[in-house]
Amino acid sequence: MHRRHVTAFLELDVTEPALLAFQVAAATRPAEERLSITRDGEAVPFREVAAPHEGRLHVIDAQVGRTVLEYSATVEGALPAPETTELDLLAYRRPSRYCPSDRLLSIANAQFDGIDDTGELVSAVRDFVHGRLFYLGGSSKPTDDAIDTLLLGEGVCRDYAHLVVALLRARDVPARLVAVYAPGLDPMDFHAVVEAWVDGSWRVVDATGLAPRPSMLRIGTGRDAADTAFLSVHHGLAELLSVNVLAVVDELPNDDGTAVVALS
Repeated sequence: MHRRHVTAFLELDVTEPALLAFQVAAATRPAEERLSITRDGEAVPFREVAAPHEGRLHVIDAQVGRTVLEYSATVEGALPAPETTELDLLAYRRPSRYCPSDRLLSIANAQFDGIDDTGELVSAVRDFVHGRLFYLGGSSKPTDDAIDTLLLGEGVCRDYAHLVVALLRARDVPARLVAVYAPGLDPMDFHAVVEAWVDGSWRVVDATGLAPRPSMLRIGTGRDAADTAFLSVHHGLAELLSVNVLAVVDELPNDDGTAVVALS
């Protein structure tokens, strides 16, 4: 694995005091990283809260004003993968807010009937979602779930990921959503992919095919986008003014989407 460098810049206008939770830091703390949060140019104290699978939230009690978060990290090689428990494998088989797999049982069973090998099933689901959906920025709403995406036939990375997760869970394969930094992504942004449990390990699935998987860097991991959002605003008002993300690697790997890849 090569050297990766990632940055994130978020600017918000807080108009009523709010509790803000940011999830932009690389999971499994890199040796080299920097995070700062300011309000109207003055440093704001933040607290780090542990999230599942080595994820990290940075939380502030935001007052009225212009709030800016700046994050950067450099990763040499691969970071250790989070441990997996039996509870994880049970939890990631269950329906969730954006992945109502119980309502997709009939479609999943009809579409993927006769595919008993888990690896082949994962590939078939990836190909189905890739062929069924059209990638279109701004086409979906934040409240859309996997069924909305299937009916609409278009969406962005989180919509692709939700549909993959829901179909895999409907076939009793543990699957979870991962927010990542993705070198090579165009246009550059935070990216969402899927991890599916295949033959005793997590395999990265990206039905969008928009970035090579081997250079991706884990941020947050959970049931769906409700667990991995880069920003959550509680009991207040804050408008997101701008988001700028950069993710680069010294040598961008080739990836046709078919190889077995584990997420760093």
